[in-house]
Amino acid sequence: MRTRFTRYVSGTEYRVWLTALVAALFAYGLFALTDEILEGETRAFDESVLLMLRDASDVGLPIGPAWLTKVVTDITALGGITVLSLLTSLVVVYLILRRSYRTAIFVTVSILGGWAVSSAMKIGIARPRPEVVQHLVEVTDLSFPSGHAMLSAITYLTLGALLSRLEDRRLLRYFFPLVAVFLTLIIGLSRIYLGVHYPTDVLGGWAAGTVWACGSWFAARWFLGR
Repeated sequence: MRTRFTRYVSGTEYRVWLTALVAALFAYGLFALTDEILEGETRAFDESVLLMLRDASDVGLPIGPAWLTKVVTDITALGGITVLSLLTSLVVVYLILRRSYRTAIFVTVSILGGWAVSSAMKIGIARPRPEVVQHLVEVTDLSFPSGHAMLSAITYLTLGALLSRLEDRRLLRYFFPLVAVFLTLIIGLSRIYLGVHYPTDVLGGWAAGTVWACGSWFAARWFLGR
């Protein structure tokens, strides 16, 4: 016979507790990591990883075949403002055509809000870009947190979670979030390989983006209903 507590945490409620736990862990990790970065404690680790991904005789050359750099450059573009803006716009149009107006509004506000937070964090922390290796793509803004890592986490995780709500089949409900996680991971790793971010920049971006996406999930339950 099931207890009251078991019934309470069963069904959809376990997802609430799991999401809250993930958000809390990533938020704690983000604050701890930011503190370490501001004190300069991560510099040796960051630079060693970047150097490990370069030719020992010439730090301007990445390890691996020449085509790998092209592939990684294409992957990193998936986390750029242009691609994310286009993707978000297409999803919003799809939701409008589907007459899911509240969801369309929520997606727009959630993602734009996350992008604003990312910009504010960069300005507030003001960490310079890595100088120990040559950048393989052009960058102009500050380093922490990685905008590509954070914005891809915010955009892909938020869209993945919300699109999964529209599906009745269990397989597709899991498919969208898994794709979102995969894209977020490879985009973040591409920034390290290209030498434009320290590993801790990417970790911070993932953490901040995940916390925002979890918060968006909770807000969606209130604003959109279960």
